[in-house]
Amino acid sequence: MVKKILKTILAIIIALLLIVAIYFAYLMLSYHRIDDNTKTDIEEIGSPISELELGKQYRISSANLGFGAYSDDYSFFMDGGTESWAFSKDAVKENLDGSIDSILTVNPDIMMFQEVDVDATRSYHTNQKAMIIDALKANDKSDLSYTFALNYDSGFLMYPLYKPHGKTKAGLLTMSPAVMQDSTRRSLPIETGLSKFIDLDRCYDKIVINTNSDKKLIIYNAHLSAYTTNPATADNQVKMLSKDMADEYAKGNYVIAGGDMNKDVLHDSSAYFGKTCDENWASPFPEDYLDSNLTLVKPLDESNPIPSCRNANEPYGENTFVVTIDGFIVSNNVEVKYANVLDTGFKHSDHNPIYMDFILK
Repeated sequence: MVKKILKTILAIIIALLLIVAIYFAYLMLSYHRIDDNTKTDIEEIGSPISELELGKQYRISSANLGFGAYSDDYSFFMDGGTESWAFSKDAVKENLDGSIDSILTVNPDIMMFQEVDVDATRSYHTNQKAMIIDALKANDKSDLSYTFALNYDSGFLMYPLYKPHGKTKAGLLTMSPAVMQDSTRRSLPIETGLSKFIDLDRCYDKIVINTNSDKKLIIYNAHLSAYTTNPATADNQVKMLSKDMADEYAKGNYVIAGGDMNKDVLHDSSAYFGKTCDENWASPFPEDYLDSNLTLVKPLDESNPIPSCRNANEPYGENTFVVTIDGFIVSNNVEVKYANVLDTGFKHSDHNPIYMDFILK
């Protein structure tokens, strides 16, 4: 009888080990990086203008939408919280609509979004790109040129076991009032170890827009890495972005990058917001790696500083760690008039949107 029980237990253990081995083989075989220098489709709503004007003031916004999951009462398992999916499909729509409504209050001309799911377990397979476009149309925001760059196309992640994160397709959505002439997805350096299965297949989208001169405006929608075990990975991402921007500036073009930098662009956000964290994952943005013709723009009103991101280890509260990790980088031929964070109280995302007023000199 004892031998029979032991054989049964052994058989169960072998079966479990086999399942684990098959799953890891699946992860290894299904893993792939999206090709670098991939052209992304450019589409239109209504009739966008043909070019932007030198000397005219424009406003650009950037918002990490948190795949429509991060209401203020949400916490995420990778940050030490509990959830791996959005609360519901209805919650996804409510959060996306709320984010778009908030962003439109500052009336941006160019809009950049990160963490936009198009087919993901975690967001109930909602096509958030289509949802955002529908929300803009409903708010009479028409006459736009837009493009979407896939940032993440993962196999099925069986973690956490109680509610696996699943399979994800997500990316970067960029919208312009002027026709986009070209859009190219650039693959950023990422981790090479096991963490590559958890972190996104990072990229930035490089978009070309005509101006009423022989110069182009090059927009970079970026989402840099957060969960890196090797600090050099994040540094190399900044170096690559900087070189690309510097090369375009050397051609005489205007360059603006914006997005989720996943680095403290204020260098010490705790000095502004009075919040500290035992495990401060937001190291200072490495400005030294930027070309001398580029400047990091910090979205900040000194008289009323507002953070751009909250820690998602718990629902948002007065003691939650906050930081500004979203920002812009501009070339010297771009005059920045104002940059700030829109205070939404993290009602619909773990990020507050940022925006910047600029003039092409």
